[in-house]
Order: sequence, then C-alpha cells, then structure tokens
Amino acid sequence: MPRPTGLSSATERQGGPIACYIRNTILPLRNDGVTRASIAFSVAVVNVLLASWWSPASYHDNLRKSIHGEITMAKSFIGRQAVVIGAGMSGLAAARALADHFEKVIVLERGELPATPAQRTGTPQDRHLHGLLVGGLHALGALLPGFGEDVHRAGGVPMQAGMDIRYEVPGCDAMPQRDFGMQAYGLSRPLLEFTLRRRIGQQANITLRQHCRVLDILPAPDGIRASGVRYDTAAGNRETLAADFVVDASSSGSLTLAFLRSIGQSVPEETVIGVDIGYATALYTIPEDATPDWKGVITFPKAPENSRAAYLIPIEDDRWVLTVSGRHGDRPPAEEEAFLAFVQHLRMPTIYNAIKQAKRQGEIMRFGFVESVWRHFERLDSFPRGLLPIGDAICRFNPVYGQGMSVAVQEAHLLHEVLRIRAGDADPLAGLSQAFFAGAKTLIESPWAISALPDFVFPETRGQRPADLADGLNFTAGLNRLAFRDPDVHRLLMEVQHLVKPYGSLRDPALVERVQAELAAAAA
Repeated sequence: MPRPTGLSSATERQGGPIACYIRNTILPLRNDGVTRASIAFSVAVVNVLLASWWSPASYHDNLRKSIHGEITMAKSFIGRQAVVIGAGMSGLAAARALADHFEKVIVLERGELPATPAQRTGTPQDRHLHGLLVGGLHALGALLPGFGEDVHRAGGVPMQAGMDIRYEVPGCDAMPQRDFGMQAYGLSRPLLEFTLRRRIGQQANITLRQHCRVLDILPAPDGIRASGVRYDTAAGNRETLAADFVVDASSSGSLTLAFLRSIGQSVPEETVIGVDIGYATALYTIPEDATPDWKGVITFPKAPENSRAAYLIPIEDDRWVLTVSGRHGDRPPAEEEAFLAFVQHLRMPTIYNAIKQAKRQGEIMRFGFVESVWRHFERLDSFPRGLLPIGDAICRFNPVYGQGMSVAVQEAHLLHEVLRIRAGDADPLAGLSQAFFAGAKTLIESPWAISALPDFVFPETRGQRPADLADGLNFTAGLNRLAFRDPDVHRLLMEVQHLVKPYGSLRDPALVERVQAELAAAAA
C-alpha cells in the first residue's frame, strides 16, 4: 500500500503538519501571557495523537492502552465546572472529553432529550440518513470504550465498509465489494444519540439539562474571558451558570460570534461553498426477498450533467432509510409517485428496483442545505480564555458526504487529549483554544477537500473554485479506475473517505504516477 504522505520527509521529522503549522503561524504570537514553548509542546504532541487515527495499528494500540489504563487520566481536576451548550453528537462527546478534567460538567439543551430513541423537537434533520464513519466510530470508542458494541446491542446493523455497501461510481459501475476489516454500523440518528446519551448518563459528574435555551455567553469582569452562560428554563426563569470553561456545541455557533463581538474581539474569516442541495428521505421495511448481495447501495451521479445521488442504508428494526438528493433546483419531491419517479431516474436502477415494491413507513421528509461554512478560528491572533466552539460551530459540512458527526466527535477526542496533555501545567487553560484550533484544522482539511472537489464540478456552485479543479477531477476519475482493479488502492481510498487516513495519502508520488498512467491509458 502506498505510504501516506503529503509533506516532505524533513517536515515529518520536525513534527508533522500541526507542529509545522505551530512553528509558522502560532509561535510568532504572544497573547494573554501564553508562552510559545507551551503552545508548541501541546500541539506537537497532539500531532502525534492525530497520527494514530491515520494508522489503524497505532490507533488500536492506543485504544487498548486506554482501555487497560496504560494511558493515565489527569490525577486532579483542572477546573470546578464546565458548561456545554447543546446535547447533539458534538456536545455529548465534548462533555465526555471534559468529564476527566472538571469536577462537574453541565450540558444545556434547548429542546427535549427523549427517554427513548425518538426524534428530538427542533432537529428536523434527524429524520434523514446520518452516517458515523469509521474514523468517527474510532474516536467515540476512544472516549467511550466499547461504544461500537453498545451500538450493536441497541440494534445498529453491522456493516463492513467496502464489502457490504455497493458503490455505484461513474466509470466503475459498480466498485468491487471487498472486505477491508473496517467495521461500521447502520442506524438512525435518534438511536445513535440515545445510545450516546445513555453512556454519557453513566458519568457521575455529567448532568444533562433539557429545555434550557442559552441566550449568551457571559464575559468575566476583565472582559477578556468567558465566565459562564445565561439561559432561560422551561418554566420561563432566566438564570446564570458560572463556568471555568464553556464549550459551544450549538449548530450555528452564533453564541461564540456574539461573545467575540461583545468583547471587541475579531470574528474568524469564513470559507463558504454554496451548494444549494435539496434532499428527501423515506423509510422502508426491508422485504423478505431482498437481495443478499449487498446491505446498502450508494449511487453517485454523472456530474455535472446530473446531480441526483442516492443512499440506501439498513438501520435498526429491519428498515432501509433512503435519502435522495439533487442540486440547484433539481430537488426531490415529497409526493409518493413523484418521489419514486425521481428515484427511477437515478443513473443506476439498483435502488429503484429494491424499493419499488417495498412498504414505505411514514411520510417522505424533505430538507435543504444552502452552503458549507468553515470558520477559520485558527487564523485569529488571539482567542478568549475559557471558551471553545466545536463541531458545526467551527465547520458545517455538506451533509451528502456524511462527514459532520464524525469530524465533531474526532474534535471531541482531540479536546480530551489536549486537556490530558496540559493537565500537569501550572495553567492548563492558557493557550488551550489555540492548540485545539490548530489540531481541528488538520482534522477538517481532509473531509473539506474530499467534498469541495465534487461540489465545484457544478458550474452553479458558489465560492472560490480551486485553480486546479480540472486536474483534480481527472485525478479522481483515474484514482477510481485504479481502485477498481487494485485492492490496495481501493483500501486506501476507503480509509481516506472514512477519515481514517488523511487526504494527503492520495498524493503519494508513487500513487500519483500510477494514476497518471491510468489516465494516459484511458486517453490512448
């Protein structure tokens, strides 16, 4: 298999991408009394930890050590109370990350937290397909050992990525189904969140409070750090909650932006990709005579001529969840006959043939997504102490690629490790945000690159188009054809798509040479 690269060997010897970023960007800054050595040490170690996600053997070795206590937790707490805004996937995972380092962690959720795997009010998107990629499952397993088994016991459908899902890719219909030993699960988002809430509820120092709408993040008297939050309760009372550390895991991140403006701090620059996607989801009972050849199907469009994509995945209670999407005005309808007609006109007939006689459960739900947004907190010259945005508050990904939840929980694991590394420092919270943002940048870069290239194939997509867009699209086509024939390349492609290895792994010089040869042969 090609060796993961993307940086020179000299750069790798000097600490890898995060350490390089620290030396070039963060070390020249001196803010809030944070020493350059403290930031450099913290993030250089984070770089090593991130590398473990990109090497399955190293990752599982670290996970084994964590389970058996070989990786020690902080000997003492670094703060009395932390507050998390939002009880979605990122907020729950962040609460677990904080629990080893703060005496008490309080999670405030504006909506209801059901006592069963039910849909949550205020989150209509939870009715649609949500995927937890292998990299995300690894991160949750590191925070909560055995979480994969929890998901399986709850009803999640075990799937081997590459083997159990039929990938219908233009020019390769369909990709060979190969077992790469990459375990994933199919389940609804309500069941996934419920399973995570149940595990989080076993942490004695974490409290979940529902029907608490956070109004703003409160500044300390010095005006340069966060000191708590103000929120409304279900009874209509307005209360304040003091905190040594506040994590903004709300979907919009607007509370963090408002706080920055209130203390005269710059807000981050944004990279925006306007994708204008509409999607619709239906649930079906899996027929008794369903084919045993696959558990799920993903059909990609031949872009830019067509934008229709579809994802048919098995979930709990013997159901299929089908999400279909289109772009820039070609949006799937919610009416039964029109919906089936939309599915029938996908590039391949596999999904239509599977569901045309299947029994649909409930109504067809529609949703829209206008743009992907990446807020570059890592570029800020300074950031207030005691505050950290996470998940969608930093980056909202195009949902059709299923990356958002996985990156959010990887960020939560990153937060845990940054806190663990700094727990013995005289002032563990000093510079913590800068260290985290540098690590989060590395986590975000790969999934952002994976999605940006196919997004910009459509002329209507808004945003700064890559200068090498045509070359990138040609490279992807050649890579897919090579992966069709070569199991090792196929494995690497799956590992990158599932956020187990970085996007730069696909730019290994030897691999690039082989892809170019593939393209030349196709053009001959």
